[in-house]
Order: sequence, then structure tokens, then C-alpha cells
Amino acid sequence: MLGLNKKDFSLLLVVAALTLFAPFILNPFPEGSGMAQFNAGYPDLMQRFVIFGIFAIGFNILLGLTGYLSFGHAAFLGVGSYSAVWMFKLLSMNVIPAILLAVVVSGLFALVIGFISLRRSGIYFSILTLAFAQMSFNLAYSVLTPITNGETGLQLTLNDPRVLGQSATADGSIPVTSLFGLEMRSTFEMTLGPWLFQFNAGYYLCALILLLSFYLSIRIFRSPFGLMLRAIKSNQTRLNYTGLNARPYTLAAFVISGMYAGLAGALMASMDPLAGAERMQWTASGEVVLMTILGGAGTLIGPVLGAGFIKYFENIFSKINDTVLHGWFEFMPDGLENLIVGILHPFIGKGWHLTLGLLFMLVVIFLPGGLVEGGQRIAKLFRRKKPDDAGDNAQSTPAE
Repeated sequence: MLGLNKKDFSLLLVVAALTLFAPFILNPFPEGSGMAQFNAGYPDLMQRFVIFGIFAIGFNILLGLTGYLSFGHAAFLGVGSYSAVWMFKLLSMNVIPAILLAVVVSGLFALVIGFISLRRSGIYFSILTLAFAQMSFNLAYSVLTPITNGETGLQLTLNDPRVLGQSATADGSIPVTSLFGLEMRSTFEMTLGPWLFQFNAGYYLCALILLLSFYLSIRIFRSPFGLMLRAIKSNQTRLNYTGLNARPYTLAAFVISGMYAGLAGALMASMDPLAGAERMQWTASGEVVLMTILGGAGTLIGPVLGAGFIKYFENIFSKINDTVLHGWFEFMPDGLENLIVGILHPFIGKGWHLTLGLLFMLVVIFLPGGLVEGGQRIAKLFRRKKPDDAGDNAQSTPAE
């Protein structure tokens, strides 16, 4: 189906089910209950799940498939956001032209940076990409203020021309982003008993693009081009000795990865028409590295899982504070309650990075293949039980 083998097609169906039914999956607890704070099925967070999933999928093509670690991919995320907002300002509020422009501009930008950076490999390549990203950040923050609006960020105004759209609505406000008239912020709410489910148009647009991006990554992984990238990762020196020039392949992988990042940046701007230099900081590049490694570098679904895991921690786990902890342990004696809250305090709220760091260390030490390897080990345990049970029955039959 769709040019995929049975295993890859099944994986695509799993991702499709997870994204399409995310409003139900991410809202397991009733509204108003004590556990409702762990629900993640609201539009803004679901959009972040899939947008950073796209970002991580593209980065995985460069790191997981080709073996090149870039610390500057946030530059393409920022370029994609700026391009999309400029398209909203000059042309129309339709998200399609903005997305297309962002992908093209980020691809050209990646071509220039990759052409220079890929003259080196290993840590030297990583440092070069980091340097380019920091230069891009400083240019956007201070030098190119007529284009980027500096530290304030690029925003929509009532003075924007929008040659194919209106500059202001009938009530005098700024138009919202849309897909041929369907507003990205439009949300349908469904109540089932104590549960509240939200279905957002912007989220489902991002989810559809995630599925297309995931399908394209599968085709790249399984193509002859993908096999060449695997060979580069395995032993580029030996590949060069065979007479093959690896540079065009690594540059193509770098550009494709940069276009994925630009697509993610465009979707961020499409959901919230604002582009700031902070999206190009080195911390944003480090975040996508964590997502890819945590989920499973070189696997297909791993980066998506890693992106969802980190964004969940950032938006949900970080909201737990001392008041919430006291509510959980109020059944204990006061002294013991205060002791437990004092122990957990450094790991919650603003200290969620510490908890995430510890989890990341555990994954790297015990699960080098990331969350995907953990799932494979659990599945192997269940598969191993059945043959053992069958063998025990077979051995007991002759004795009887």
C-alpha cells in the first residue's frame, strides 16, 4: 500500500490513529478532577506535539540516517517562521502560500549553510552549524531589524498591504490565518459526561502535514538514496575509497532536513502569526537533538515520540507546584507531608529540566535506542512468554 511494505504501512496507520484520535487519547481524565491537570488534549499543546514532531522527523534524516549532528537547525525553524509571517503580511492570510514560501526559503538557506559546513565532519561540522545558527540569531535580533523587527519579533499589523486579502476585518481587527476560509483557530467542543474534547482546525492541518512528512521520511529511509545515507553513516571513508562522492548525498540530506525545519517554523507561524529571534537560539537546536535521541535516533517513529515526551514535560509536568503536591499528600501527617514535598520540590515546576535530564540520562544509559527500544523490549517479553508456555506443555505431555 502506497509503496510501503506491510510493516511500514502498519506503522503509518499507528501514527495516523494517534494523531487523528489525539483529542480523546490526551484527555483521559474528567474535567474538574484532581488528575485533569495531566490532560494534554487542548489545541495549543496538540499543535506543538505535531509541529515539533515534524521538526524532529526532519532532523532524524540528518542525524539518525546520515550520522551528522547539527547544533544549528533552529536557524531553519526561525527562517521558516519569518518567511511565513512575511507572506501573511504581504499576500494573504491563507496558510498554503506561507508554508510553500517557508519551505523554499529554508531549503535555500540550508543549501548555503550545508555547502560550507559539510566541508568538515564530526565535531567540526557540529561547531560550524552552531556558529551559523548563532550568527543567524544575532542578525535577526539586532542587525536585520527592518526585516525581523528585532527583539520585539515580526507581527501582523493593520497597515499590512495583503494584496490578495483584507488588511482588516469589518470590526477593525487583524484577520486570522485560514485555509481557504477555514480559520485555524476554529474549534469544535464535544462534551461526553464529565469529559471535554476539543477538535481544532489548525491541529488537524498540522496532523495531516505530519502524516505526509512521516510518509515521506519512510520513503526516504527505504529508498536507494536512504541506503546511501546509511552507508555514509556506517563508514564514509570506506565509501570514498570505492570512488563514490558522498558530498552530494550529505548536502541533499542537510537540505531536506532544513526544509522539514522550515515547514515546522511555518506551521508555528500559521497557528500563531508571530516570529521571533528566540526560535533561532542554540537551546532550540539542542531541544530537537534531545527529542531525536530520546525517542530513538535512526528509527522512524522515535523522533515523534521524543517530541511528544519533551513537550508534555515542558507544558504539563512543569505546572506541578508545591500546592499540588500538598493536595496529593494531605492524607499524611504534617511532618511527613512537608518532608516529601521538600524532597520533590527541586524536581517540579521550574525544576522540570532536572527531572527531564535525569530521565534522559537513564534512557541513554539503559536504553541507547531510546523509547522505541524500550517498547521493543517490552514487546519481546510478551512474545517470549508464549513459546515458553508452549514448550512447557510439550515437555509435560510425555511425562504423563
